[in-house]
Amino acid sequence: MHASEIFRLDGSVAVVTGSTKGIGRAMVQGLAEAGASVVVSSRKQELCDEVAREVTESTGSPALGLACHVGQWDDIAGFVEQVTERLGRIDVLVNNAGINPTHMTPSTMTLEYWHKVFAVNVEGPLRMSQCVAPVMRDHGGGSIVNIASMAAYSGGPGICAYGASKAALVNLTKSMSMEWAPWGIRVNTLAPGPFETEMVAGADRLQPGFRELIASGTRMGRVADASEIAGPVIYLASRASSYVTGDEIAVCGGMQK
Repeated sequence: MHASEIFRLDGSVAVVTGSTKGIGRAMVQGLAEAGASVVVSSRKQELCDEVAREVTESTGSPALGLACHVGQWDDIAGFVEQVTERLGRIDVLVNNAGINPTHMTPSTMTLEYWHKVFAVNVEGPLRMSQCVAPVMRDHGGGSIVNIASMAAYSGGPGICAYGASKAALVNLTKSMSMEWAPWGIRVNTLAPGPFETEMVAGADRLQPGFRELIASGTRMGRVADASEIAGPVIYLASRASSYVTGDEIAVCGGMQK
């Protein structure tokens, strides 16, 4: 097989949660450019439909907009059923949807907020993967990519719930990879560093100099463009990573774990 072909996703179906903005939007665009039929998902159906139209128009790949709140455990099975009914299969699942960190510290953390963060950032990927894994198994396997964060390794007082949830997701990924390898399902983690997102832009408005601060924590000295996440996610979704599972790839400009 030619080297360029192993990165192609023609004939596959890829679901990306939280894919109407930020790195999720860039990932669904990249997967569609690689030939996959994609499912664009976030909480708002109208926005999902809008982004799905944009993806199809720009790539020529089929795109389905389908809303789902991953923090609602009981809603996820129905979402997966709708995808399989309409597209027939799921070959790639990217668990990207997550709650952004706030400046709530261990001293000020409330149980309500803690539970909310873990419901979206850990329980959502768990339930989504539970529901998708049997579909992948029945079609010969697949790839699940959990989107963690460099905050999983470094923590910080202002992002304690976020960092703890992403650390839990890294560990959960390893357990998933062990259980589902016999089904031909690979499960890996991407840990992004600082990317140009609405979160970073908002933080920079509230705290001038924030962008420069986080850029200084990378060896490359910059914040990544959202499009720079596409290559790593295509690698993990495609046959190019056919012997990779239970692993973590940092996409962070050289930040220290």
